[in-house]
Amino acid sequence: MLLAAKILFLLGMLGLACATGFMALVVVAAVRFRLRHGRPAEFRGEWPGVTVMKPLCGMEPELKLNLEGFFRQQYPRFELIFGTRDARDPALEVVADLRQQYPQVAVKIVYSGEPTRPNAKVCNLEKIYAAASYDYFIMSDSDVAVGAGYIEGTVRPLLEPGSGVVTCLYRGKPTGGFWARLEALGMSVEMCGGAIASDLLEGMTFALGATMAARREVIEAIGGMSALADFCADDYVLGNEAHRLGYRNALSHFVIDHVIVNRTFWPSMQHQARWMRSTRFSRPAGHASSVLTFAMPFALLAALAALAMHHPGWAAAVLLAGVINRLVMCLAMGALVVRDPRTFSWCWLYPLRDLMGFCFWVASYSGRTIMWRGERHRLLPRGLMERETPPRNAGRKNDSETIAVDDLP
Repeated sequence: MLLAAKILFLLGMLGLACATGFMALVVVAAVRFRLRHGRPAEFRGEWPGVTVMKPLCGMEPELKLNLEGFFRQQYPRFELIFGTRDARDPALEVVADLRQQYPQVAVKIVYSGEPTRPNAKVCNLEKIYAAASYDYFIMSDSDVAVGAGYIEGTVRPLLEPGSGVVTCLYRGKPTGGFWARLEALGMSVEMCGGAIASDLLEGMTFALGATMAARREVIEAIGGMSALADFCADDYVLGNEAHRLGYRNALSHFVIDHVIVNRTFWPSMQHQARWMRSTRFSRPAGHASSVLTFAMPFALLAALAALAMHHPGWAAAVLLAGVINRLVMCLAMGALVVRDPRTFSWCWLYPLRDLMGFCFWVASYSGRTIMWRGERHRLLPRGLMERETPPRNAGRKNDSETIAVDDLP
């Protein structure tokens, strides 16, 4: 019994040491991000026209507020293209209201029909892409909120020679409730911390789905939007394919708000577990090694082993080290990267969120199915997926080959 406790204590301390090394790496990456992305130099060239691609699917909390930020962009030439499966989507009522409020903004509506490939969002993006007027694209999810300089901040890195895909970090913005707050912390700290650490070590070899920007040349080089339609993590594939072809991906200095729409326990848990399971299939080696980035489970293991060896002082010291580790990482991300005051007032929750993240990591190995927008999919090697349930309107005539576009100047 004593030998087993000693072994568990050593394993816990080794894991905590690895997590501390990762925390130090994130702090260095956070300082680097802030130094590289201070005040951008004034741009004196001509800004290109930009198509902002916005796939929509039903109503969400704060949808009008989220979309309004895109209508208020301070950018010389851009269009917004909203895509839904058909004209009955209730999100289009919000778009109609905003069009009346901002008549000067160029808007198109595209109806994609029922998806013919597993990734319904990409099927929607394919139709939007076909209707675009410009050669610079920003793909943005419906649950993000942005400031007036978003297009400029996202497009600027694309103007560099050899640029591939530009992506944005994001702050988690809860819409209410304890579980939404924990999920928001995971977005702001865990996910963004992993992204900047990867950028520091090997550059951006992937993209983050909340915002992806690319030129038409890059999208065509990877095989067009249709090349992403069989993958769950289309953001990872887009960035990784651009990197593989020799393009240079970049993180924008602009940080957006990612609105947490899951306010209660079970939907929030399902959402976060889906992320983890998708990563497991898209990047199996990286996902497996990510267990060493969590501090609290190893601190807890070492503390329990210390108690079994009748060393309560060691147990308290190890737990305190784990908590401090996570607080430092949370505060560094909040102060230097996402610039979110919520991370300062909620940082005491991050050790709990870190422990939950480990539980999601364990759960990611428990199966291969996910629920996405009410439809069940089965994940396959390389991050491919196949639909297990038919589309919501499978019995209705599929008009996905027809693009219906409604233009405003």
